[in-house]
Amino acid sequence: MRNLTLLTDLYELTMTYGYQKCDQADKEAVFDLFFRGNFELSYAVACGLEQAVDYILNLHFSEEDVDYLRSLRLFDEDFLQNINENFRFTGDVYAVPEGTIVYPYEPIMTIKAPIMQAQLVETALLCIINHQTLIATKASKIVQNTTATVMEFGLRRAQGPDAGIYGARAAIISGCSSTSNVLAGKMFNVPVAGTHAHSWVMSFPDEITAFREYAKLFPDACLLLVDTYDTLNSGIPNAIKVFDELSAQGHRPLGIRIDSGDLAYLCNKAREMLDAAGYPDAKICASGDIDENVLIALNAQGAKIDSYGIGTKLITSYSNPSLGGVYKLAAITENGELVPKLKISDTTAKVTNPGLKKVVRFYDNVTGKAIADLIMLKDEPLPNGEPYRIFDPENTWKEKTVVDYHVKELAVDVIKNGKLVYKLPTLKEIAEYHKICIDQMWEQYKRITNPHIYKVDLSQKLYDLKMKLLKKKG
Repeated sequence: MRNLTLLTDLYELTMTYGYQKCDQADKEAVFDLFFRGNFELSYAVACGLEQAVDYILNLHFSEEDVDYLRSLRLFDEDFLQNINENFRFTGDVYAVPEGTIVYPYEPIMTIKAPIMQAQLVETALLCIINHQTLIATKASKIVQNTTATVMEFGLRRAQGPDAGIYGARAAIISGCSSTSNVLAGKMFNVPVAGTHAHSWVMSFPDEITAFREYAKLFPDACLLLVDTYDTLNSGIPNAIKVFDELSAQGHRPLGIRIDSGDLAYLCNKAREMLDAAGYPDAKICASGDIDENVLIALNAQGAKIDSYGIGTKLITSYSNPSLGGVYKLAAITENGELVPKLKISDTTAKVTNPGLKKVVRFYDNVTGKAIADLIMLKDEPLPNGEPYRIFDPENTWKEKTVVDYHVKELAVDVIKNGKLVYKLPTLKEIAEYHKICIDQMWEQYKRITNPHIYKVDLSQKLYDLKMKLLKKKG
């Protein structure tokens, strides 16, 4: 693991320095990491916890780090010596497991630690969690809108190597079957997939020769890209000729890929041609600037497509390039007591929820579907199955009494006193868990256009605390 301790904004370091100089360093603080949401982010898929844990557990300032900070001429030697010798994370981390469906304002991760430590980790945690959660969410929306297999093909369009690697990981969590990224395949032990490019076809004297040479190299994994010149009049007929030659040698071709043009029309014509030629089991793969909205349109047109290779619009979360995750102080020790804190803003969406909290999810006992979430103070007892009143924290007249339910607290203990206490699941286990979580959502909450808004309410005790602090101005 790389030492990412300096992966931070300068102001995190100047504040950390200030806490020491102002004798605040040992104050325990609680910070929540959450996202605010927008019209495209009615829900998100929590992702990035494993990398966040690696970062936190490896937090330390090397000699080289200290030398660099010294060169900035901002910090005195006492501070530099202290962080060089003593700086480690000694606090607690609570987080929802990767793959969990989360909603705006729900803590994805909570840090409870001496304020010097809790403050310093802000930027890196946001960088890690924001990106991977964003890509996992985009991948989930894509996968949920097709019955076809989805392959992640985004490395060449990713915003740098790490975005390509960890974006591929996030895509696998959310249901993609494989990645074109070979390094990600090696690092995370996930399937890799791919065929050939147009340049392969163009490098030979003609298309049929290119197809034959590829088939010789990969006779049992032959999937041919057929749209280099003329999909219907050249590409598919030539592919069928090569498939016939492979069949005569005892091999069965995999299929074809179409990367451009009217995918619904071309793929349906391709299906007719392949079936007529005796290849009903040959797969049709489509690629080329596809996202969940394109998938909805292709579904409506009855496109005969078995798999998709999706790159740009997945790996960049093309239509919504930022999660908007934030990291806000929720409590701090004063005179030995943990005191709730509240950020106030003229923008209602930026007013925070105070205190050390937990999120509880209500599930219907009959269907197993999620009904609503409740943000509560950490020390409150869980709802016990008795009828429970929930209400909208902004429009309090909107209320509902939940009956015939069971509940689950979403977050788990991850780090206690600086030590890992959580068994990090495998990528396969995370993907399986995400599938359970997404299946527990009603369809109206997963809808791409005008989704129904899922209920995320505050407990009465948390609501009353928030109102009290608002009246006190924080």
